[in-house]
Amino acid sequence: MLRINDHFLELPGSYLFSEIARKVGAFKEEHPEAQLIRLGIGDVTRPLPEACIQAMHRAVDEMADSATFHGYGPERGYDFLIEAIIRNDFAPYGIEMDASEIFVSDGAKSDTGNIGDILHTDNRVCVTDPIYPVYIDSNVMAGRAGTLDKQGRWSRITYMPCTAENQFVPELPEQPVDLIYLCSPNNPTGTALTRKQLKRWVDYALEHDCLILFDAAYEAFIREEEVPHSIYEIEGARQCAIEFRSFSKTAGFTGVRCGYTVVPQDVCGRTRDGRREKLNPIWNRRQCTKFNGTSYITQRAAEAVYNPEGKQQVKATIDFYLENARIMREGLTEAGLTVYGGVNSPYLWLQTPQGVTSWEFFDRLLHQAHVVGTPGSGFGPSGEGYLRLTAFGNREDCIEAMKRIKNRI
Repeated sequence: MLRINDHFLELPGSYLFSEIARKVGAFKEEHPEAQLIRLGIGDVTRPLPEACIQAMHRAVDEMADSATFHGYGPERGYDFLIEAIIRNDFAPYGIEMDASEIFVSDGAKSDTGNIGDILHTDNRVCVTDPIYPVYIDSNVMAGRAGTLDKQGRWSRITYMPCTAENQFVPELPEQPVDLIYLCSPNNPTGTALTRKQLKRWVDYALEHDCLILFDAAYEAFIREEEVPHSIYEIEGARQCAIEFRSFSKTAGFTGVRCGYTVVPQDVCGRTRDGRREKLNPIWNRRQCTKFNGTSYITQRAAEAVYNPEGKQQVKATIDFYLENARIMREGLTEAGLTVYGGVNSPYLWLQTPQGVTSWEFFDRLLHQAHVVGTPGSGFGPSGEGYLRLTAFGNREDCIEAMKRIKNRI
């Protein structure tokens, strides 16, 4: 008889954002006249940069001519995009990168979930808490998580709480771990690790032979000098870290789908007999087998992010979202709420009123202010008592949402 992967059945309920959609759908059915403002899911609202649109049009025209048509492309990505990535994302920070270390993909979410394919299921996972749900769920699916307790913690996962009490800076683990997930600027808290704070993690990983999976999807929002844009700005990180990048939130590619992963030639893991093996060729083998590459049209659009017009247009978009964040921070503070993030990130992380749970506050916002957020408890046990709002909305919606929260909550 055919057997299924039972680990999928261990996942609690539905995916967080599916549950939010269910609740919002039920509310809309009961109150069809309500004008909802959706600031929950981190989807963008600004159009693609004009430079990217023009590049896609040119690429489509190429696909219409047999002389310039592109079929299967290289699984790692086209050289023109990889070279642009190295020249613009790493060289300005003094980071040397080889083309063989860049893997273009259909987004950071896919790669952060898929990277576990090349890592043994016995690895002990360490996560900051709260955390992007994909990090946890993908390890549950792989069988690394163990069993779930009543507090929402998995028995084989080490949680590093990030709360207001520790300024959202995780402490190093006290027990042995093998695989560490870090996201900076952080989703969901909107806070970021400084160079000094990140160095502690790199030093720990080097000392204990761990692998850091570093999600830098929001690095383009960084505005403070002491916050590094890449983990490879930290000495030694090439020996212990894989970095994930995305064009989704920076250039609006949430519906286009493009990102990339950096796997340095220096980072290694051990085989069952203790030999050290490079992870780069193993990940390359995985991609060549399971992934046919990001489309030529999409990669031409991503390349255009780095031309002079593209850079200017992307910066304007990011500045727009950060201005939304500023408006929202001030509005939430005026409403008497305590709020974090929104400086180096498009996310605002606010404390719920005393004695009110994350889901209760979500319901209060939905029913009283007609504003959709994301309950913090959906991001992990330490997210209880918080709620996430995103600054990706239209300006008018962000302003109106703050008025509603101030007047109705």
